[in-house]
Formats: sequence, structure tokens, C-alpha cells
Amino acid sequence: MRFATLVAVAMVATGCSATAGSHAMMVTKGYAFPPPAARVFCANQPRLCSTSGRVKLVTLTPARRAELEAVNTSVNRRIEERSDLVTAGSADDWRLPTKQGDCEDIAILKKSELLKRGWPASALLLTVASLGGEGHTVLTVRTDKGDLILDNRGSVIRDWSHTSYRYFARQSQSANGKWVRIGS
Repeated sequence: MRFATLVAVAMVATGCSATAGSHAMMVTKGYAFPPPAARVFCANQPRLCSTSGRVKLVTLTPARRAELEAVNTSVNRRIEERSDLVTAGSADDWRLPTKQGDCEDIAILKKSELLKRGWPASALLLTVASLGGEGHTVLTVRTDKGDLILDNRGSVIRDWSHTSYRYFARQSQSANGKWVRIGS
């Protein structure tokens, strides 16, 4: 995802850490515009964009943690990272990848795999961020141990506040189809 698009999409906001108990949770402040390519994708694949559901935080048992790690590692190994210009011929094209894709495609596939395993859509949120001025999309999994990031740039699942990203916006848990700013 291009940084200029990300800024226009998410407005300028800074990432910060708020705690629920001793676990870092993202704080959201108001609505943000979804990435333009997300609108097209979500119109065609509403199940993969859904955030509906009552479960807002997943209880992170050792078995659930292992499942997250297995999905993150498996998808990262199976999907070769390639830009949308190479795979789709456009600057930003969201899709469910089969062999190649860029960061948002890989995050979508991780969400899809977790949904198939019974994880609640309401706790699996596509999230836009940047690092060094370059836009990036990850999957945020909301748990009772904090907001965890599944990223195609590494196999280690990290608490969002222990990453180098500057977070801008994510899917809303309370308003299906909406995005919220991640604020300070």
C-alpha cells in the first residue's frame, strides 16, 4: 500500500499504548476512511471484511496462541510477497491470494484461515500502519492478552505496542463496514 494513500485514508494519527490490565490495547478515536481498494474488495467479499459479532476479545489460551502462530507461519511461507503492480497491474488491489500477494492480501488470507477455524470476525481486524514512510497492512487479533499483530514481515506474533509501526486505522468492532482511527 502506498503511504500517500494511507495518509489520505486514515487521516494522520499516532499510535499509542493504553492498557487493559497489564496488556496493551489500541485506543481508537473516531471514524477513518477505509482504504479505497478495501471498499471494492469488501463489496465483493463481505464475509472477509465482516467484524460482526459479540466476542470483542478472544481468550488467549496456549492452544489459541499455537493456532495463531500456525496460521501466521503457514500463510507467510505459502504466499510470496509481490506488489499489486506485479500481480494485478494496479497500485492497490485487495484480494484473497493463492500464491502471491502483498501485505493486505496476506492479512486477508490470515483472517480467512482464522475464520475457517472458528475465530470470531469481531476480533480479527485489518489494520493499516506505516514504517519508514511506507504503508503496510497487518491483521490485528484482539485478545485478553492485548492486541496482537500477525505480520507478513516476520513469523513472530507481537503485541502491537512492541512493533516499530505507526498505526493509523483499523476496522471498527462496533460498526461493521466502518474503520476507526488509532489515536493517542
